[in-house]
Amino acid sequence: MATHDPDLRKELDATLQTRKELGPEYESELLESFLEKLDENVDRRVRRQLAEQQIQVARGTLPPRRAGNGREFWERFGFAALSLALAIPLSAIGAGIAGMPGLLVTWAGIVGVNAAHGTVPWLRPRKDHRGDAQD
Repeated sequence: MATHDPDLRKELDATLQTRKELGPEYESELLESFLEKLDENVDRRVRRQLAEQQIQVARGTLPPRRAGNGREFWERFGFAALSLALAIPLSAIGAGIAGMPGLLVTWAGIVGVNAAHGTVPWLRPRKDHRGDAQD
C-alpha cells in the first residue's frame, strides 16, 4: 500500500467533519477545496521525485533515459488524458449516487489506476535490447 500523508489525511477528516456540520449545501465548495489540496500534494510529490531523479542522473547513479521516438511519452500522456476525461462522468456518478464518500472513492480509484500504470512494471511497455518499446 502507498505511503499515507498525515497532513492530507487530516485535511480529509476536517473536510468530512465540516461537511457534517455545514450540510450538503456546501459540499461542492468543500470538495473543490480538498481536491485542490490533493492536486497540490501530487504536484509536490512529482516535483520532488523528478528532482531526485535529476540529482541521480547528475551524479551518474541513474542513467538518463534514452531518447527514442517519444512513444512512451505519448502512451503515458494518452493514458493521463483519457483518465482525466473519464474522471468527469465518473465523478458525477460517484457524487450523485453516494455523495462525498462516493466522490472520494471515485477519485481514489482514478489515482490508484494512474499510480499503478506508472509504477507496476507489467503495465508499462516492455523494452527490447535497443531500448525501443515492444508491441
